[in-house]
Parts: sequence; structure tokens; C-alpha cells
Amino acid sequence: MTAPRKLHIKSYGCQMNVYDAQRMVDTLAPEGFVETSSVADADLVILNTCHIREKASEKVYSELGRLRVAKDAAALTGRQMNIVVAGCVAQAEGNEIIRRAPVVDVVVGPQSYHHLPQLLAQAKAGGRALETEFPIEDKFGFLPPPKPAAIRARGISSFVTVQEGCDKFCTFCVVPYTRGSEVSRPVAKIIDDVKRLADNGVREITLIGQNVNGYHGEGPDGRPWPLGTLLTRLAEIPGIVRLRYSTSHPRDVEETLIEAHRDVPALMPFVHLPVQSGSDRILGLMNRKHTAKDYFDVIERFRDARQDIAFTSDFIVGFPGENEEDFAATLALVTQIGYAGAYSFKYSPRPGTPAADLQETVSAAVMDERLVRLQELIDSQQSAFNAAAIGNTVDVLFERAARNPGQIVGRTPYLQPAHVMASEDIIGQVLPVTLTSLERYSLLGTLATPPIQPLQPVPSHSVTGA
Repeated sequence: MTAPRKLHIKSYGCQMNVYDAQRMVDTLAPEGFVETSSVADADLVILNTCHIREKASEKVYSELGRLRVAKDAAALTGRQMNIVVAGCVAQAEGNEIIRRAPVVDVVVGPQSYHHLPQLLAQAKAGGRALETEFPIEDKFGFLPPPKPAAIRARGISSFVTVQEGCDKFCTFCVVPYTRGSEVSRPVAKIIDDVKRLADNGVREITLIGQNVNGYHGEGPDGRPWPLGTLLTRLAEIPGIVRLRYSTSHPRDVEETLIEAHRDVPALMPFVHLPVQSGSDRILGLMNRKHTAKDYFDVIERFRDARQDIAFTSDFIVGFPGENEEDFAATLALVTQIGYAGAYSFKYSPRPGTPAADLQETVSAAVMDERLVRLQELIDSQQSAFNAAAIGNTVDVLFERAARNPGQIVGRTPYLQPAHVMASEDIIGQVLPVTLTSLERYSLLGTLATPPIQPLQPVPSHSVTGA
């Protein structure tokens, strides 16, 4: 027998990249690859890159410098290590990576990683391989399904991609250029994926897409289904107890999604809805296609449907032209809405985007100061939201053993970590927990009811016949 080859994959950035990394592992499993957490003994290393954050390219080249040392060390022992750069940096800068980094064997964009086996063979035969064109075929039709053992090893929660790409063209964003235009997967394919996951122990599904609530995949009736209709159907699959989705655009919140939050118990009352700024002037420069009032109105539609719903968001400070009045409007929006948490970032130009050409830039010192003020406000809201949970009894889906001996950790409907003292038998169950205290961002509590005991097999000698 041939010894398995070892694969190490490092992902940066968004949930989509986490999902893509898992599918790369699934794609390479038939080629004899198994995952390893160590770069040193890997036969194949994949950097699954993200182009959203500041200095994304520099981080990739810095990592490639370290990998060159590991590749040279492997060669000294007679072992060949291949290096792949995948994801959005690969898509945006493929030729530059080939030019600057001779250590790289394969560069592949996020829409083409189903071709990894062929690209590795091409690199072996001809030296190096590059594929960053948007393929005509849908990669999901070529990806092998994950093996049951792989699904079980990944835990009780799973991402499922339902939509890729974006047609919004926000002026700061590279996604339309690296992921392409919006494409939605057919409903039947998604149902097949979710059933397979549920059959192998997954209890929580998070639907993901660059603009997930722009979903419009073909339904069994031949018509486009919106996200709310898809969620309602997925909630009917046995074994699935929780549904989530991310990331949404305020312009694409249609009525079936609101109704799903009202009517589908499995759909968690927790929505990530990026706004980026509270200033209408800056929103216009960002080409967000909504105003602050439009955003408020969407929030109110959700709250009218479900009063216990909570929100997180994304914010950019220091967008070109942002003045103190614009920033004050962002602080006012955050104060008025009240978030359970949010991500905030200093603006950094992405090459090739319209905003990169704007001249009225904000100084680094001003951006730093504004980011601190915004994050302090967001942190105070998150702390207040978490503290308000103490004394309540909430449902928790238990995921795994915690670091502390005897503790099991799960998540509330609002993704808050919750720890209890219990046996590992409760993993995969949703149980009521009375929350008693808060340690930083983790809640501590006690089980409010006894867990469901796992079924014991019936001894064969007790079976008396049909």
C-alpha cells in the first residue's frame, strides 16, 4: 500500500474560505491526501487567501518566505513539498505570485479549486500551474461529497455555500472581481448537501454567500426561490435543529426572509447585517445603494417579526472623505440600534477598486482615533448584551468538550459560548441552561433539565421474533 500524502491547509478571512478549505480537503482525499496540522511533515501546503483586509498580499508573501525554508528542509530529506496559493489573492494577483514567488507550484482562484488534482499533475509535469479564469462550469457539480468520517470529525455545525459572488460593486470591495457575479446553487443540490450532513450528525447549518440574502436558486417548481423559502424548506430536514445565514446586504432583505424569522423556530434570531457607515454621504461614496434610514427600516421589519432578534454588523472608519460629522452619524446609528457585537476596520484601499482612486484620504492618526471610539461603543453594547443574559434560561446547542476538565461548551441562539459541567453525552443536544455568570465573552451556567440519555442497543437475545 502507498502511504498517504499529508496536506496542510491554512485559511485566511471569511467563512466562505473555511468552507472552501474543507472542500479542498474533500477534493484531494481521493488523491490519497490526509490532513496534518504540521507544515514540517506536509507533502502539500495550501494557503487559502483572502483579499479583503489590509496588507493581504504582503501577508501571503511573508508566509511564502517561511514556506520556502520548510520546502528546502523537506528537499534535504529527499521529500518533495508542493505549495499552492488559492483563494482571492490568487485570483487577483496570480501572475504576480508566479513572478515573485518561485517556491509556489500552483496558483488557483476560488472558482477553480475543483481542478486541484489536474493542476498538481500539470505542475509535476511542467513545473508550475496557474488557473485564475472564471470557469464556465459550476465547481459544485464537480466537487466530491465529503466522506461520512470527515463530516463527523468536523463537528455538529457546518457551513453550506448557497450563493457566491456579488453584483453590488461597493466601491471599496474586491469581491465582484475575485469571486465574480452572483450565482445561486439549485435548491435540490443544497437539500442533498444538508441531508448528507444531517445523516452524519450535523445539527446546525449556516448558509453562506458573499451576498447570501440575494439567493435566487432554482427551486423544484422551476422558479427562483428566495432565501426565506429555502430556509423554510431546510428546517423540515430531520436532524437539523438550528439554521443561520451570513452575510446579508440591507437592499436584499425580502419579505419571505422576514416571515421565516417569524415562523421557523429553527432559524436563529441573530442576523449579521453590515451597514459600513451611518452617514448617507459616505454610503453614497461607497455605492451601498441604501441610506441610514433604509437600514433602520430593515432593522424594524425584523424586530416587528421577532422581538428577541439581535444584530451584528460591519463598519469601516476613515473611508476617503469621511469627516467628523460623518463619523458622528456612524456613532449615532450604533447607539440607536444597539448591537450584540460588530466588526470594525480602518479603511485600506484595495487595488483595482474605485475607492482606491479617491484622493480625499483620512490620516492614519484620525482613523486610529475613530476606530478606538467606535470599538469602545460596540464593546460596551456587546458587554451589556451578554450581561443581560445572566439569570435567564436559554437553549444551548452543545458542541464539544471545553478546555476545563468536565466542562462542555455550546452556543446560545446568539452564538454566545456557554459552559456547563456535564458529560460528553450532551454533545449534539439542545438543552435549556440557566446562565449564572459571565467570564469575559463566555457565559457559565447549569443545566435546567436532565439531558436526554443516549439510546442503548437492545441485546440480541431479547429479540423474540417478528
